[in-house]
Amino acid sequence: MMDKTEPGSFNLPIFRTFGDPFNTAGLIIDPSMTAGFHFEVLDLLSDRAVILYSPKELYELLALIGTPGQYVIRRVFRNADDLPAASISTTRLSLIAGKYIGKDDPVAFVRAQSGFPAVGELLEPYASPHLVAGWMRGSHYGPIMPVAQSEARCTRFDGPPRVVALGFQIANGRLVGPVDCFDDVAFDRARSTSNEIADYMRRHGPFMPGRLGPEDMEYTTLPGVLSKLKSRFKEEEAVASGK
Repeated sequence: MMDKTEPGSFNLPIFRTFGDPFNTAGLIIDPSMTAGFHFEVLDLLSDRAVILYSPKELYELLALIGTPGQYVIRRVFRNADDLPAASISTTRLSLIAGKYIGKDDPVAFVRAQSGFPAVGELLEPYASPHLVAGWMRGSHYGPIMPVAQSEARCTRFDGPPRVVALGFQIANGRLVGPVDCFDDVAFDRARSTSNEIADYMRRHGPFMPGRLGPEDMEYTTLPGVLSKLKSRFKEEEAVASGK
């Protein structure tokens, strides 16, 4: 579960879990996983989806999901038998409402063990914090910080963005747990790195790349500021002549 960010923030860790053998050794050494996985990718702007197969279509997959503000991994399936491996929320509130009404705080359900990535392979991508869109007013880039539930309060600049991982076992059709997976000293360095990245990004203030680009700011509170100034914009010649 993520807070202060958008659905596309899961793109990188979900890809690394199901498509990157440098992260998930099972893609190479587990016979039930060597056929790979396929990814259902949703285009948020057109509301259309495409299914891409890894490793066969790995480059095409990366070409899309590297733009997480538009192309979002919605579901993952095992190639060998089409069994579901992951499901990620994809709703962007700003695209529905046409303006900023809060970030989308995405959730992912991911299956582990028995022919799927091990729990440690699911968690490993979060040991290297990546930049995500959101943070204060949904208008800034910040590091995603893996935390225990007790540390999930977003305070500094309404952040930094957080991710919590709860692990469940399934027994007799019932969920048993949860285990607070990031409540572990093994992720202390990731949290420290996130704080260093947060320090660096905050030094940008209102300047890009600390702040989102214009294509994303279209759905924040910035349009309200621009509408106030619209009548004051003049042609370049008029500005030069002082008219």
